[in-house]
Amino acid sequence: MPRSVNAVAAKERKKNILKHAKGFFGRRKNVWTVAKNAVEKAWQYAYTGRKLKKRDMRTLWIARINAAVREYDLSYSKFMHLCTQHNVELNRKALADLALNNPEAFKTIVEKVKG
Repeated sequence: MPRSVNAVAAKERKKNILKHAKGFFGRRKNVWTVAKNAVEKAWQYAYTGRKLKKRDMRTLWIARINAAVREYDLSYSKFMHLCTQHNVELNRKALADLALNNPEAFKTIVEKVKG
């Protein structure tokens, strides 16, 4: 019995990988084995990057809030503690956005929690 090979699916898989390798340098864009390894590694980096992006954004929000509350003689940690004590239900993303784009609204929040 002759050997059965699904060449159609294999060619489609290779085409897909080489399509994703477009723009890579040297053999990474057109040699199948090198491109396959490069694309798989790129996908690993992309997966990790999606997780790190969340971490980096939270760090940015905290830095912005800290910079904004320093004007009112508070530190970030004291401000967040006062926010939880006074039941301010805004998350860090919203607070950072207010501090950056709407300083007067942020000032009212700071004055409210300061007492």
